Amino acid sequence: MSHKSRIAFVTVGQSPRDDILPEMLARLGGEVEVTEVGVLDGLDDTRIADLAPAEGERRLCTRLRDGREVVTSKAKTGDRLNGILADLSRQGFDLIVLICTGYFENVHCDGLFIESQRLVDNYVAALAHGGRKVGVMVPLAEQTRENKDHTQYERTRITHASPYSGDRLREAGRELADVDLIVMHCMGYSEDMRRTVAEAAGKPVVLARRVIAAGIDQLI
Repeated sequence: MSHKSRIAFVTVGQSPRDDILPEMLARLGGEVEVTEVGVLDGLDDTRIADLAPAEGERRLCTRLRDGREVVTSKAKTGDRLNGILADLSRQGFDLIVLICTGYFENVHCDGLFIESQRLVDNYVAALAHGGRKVGVMVPLAEQTRENKDHTQYERTRITHASPYSGDRLREAGRELADVDLIVMHCMGYSEDMRRTVAEAAGKPVVLARRVIAAGIDQLI
């Protein structure tokens, strides 16, 4: 009998992430037993508001269980995330996956752990080696200023379009029409969104969740 891998998926929003996981799981070749945990699980709107970023503070864009978009402080989210990862590490999962492409300093996880930002960025950096120009799409306009230090990519143009609200995908795709390849740098972007951007830009588009699903598939 084949082994069914026990995987914990951690979102910086609320679980379940039925806008992300079904699409990712469909790309896996092996059987998995899924546990989902959210940094904002169990919090009411008041407590979530307490996690909002201060002026000038780095931020994350994520989704609540009811589909609403919410913006949180990366630092405050990271503090809560560390506790969750420590708890999951003690439960003996075969793999823990952070389904967020925001980089967190001082976040630690024992055991096998996929930190999505690192996997996506190193994948794209390999494709961009030699001076290819990379277009980066992030959810929030504020994040375009925060992420101008994509030093892992040699030449970068950044734009924004939220996967949870608004309708900027085609416009953002057209803004990146002069690059060599585009990375949709948020796990909230879907395959349908990838096709929309690729059509608008006329360029190859890397979808973060597809890169992470491929990484998971190598480990189960």
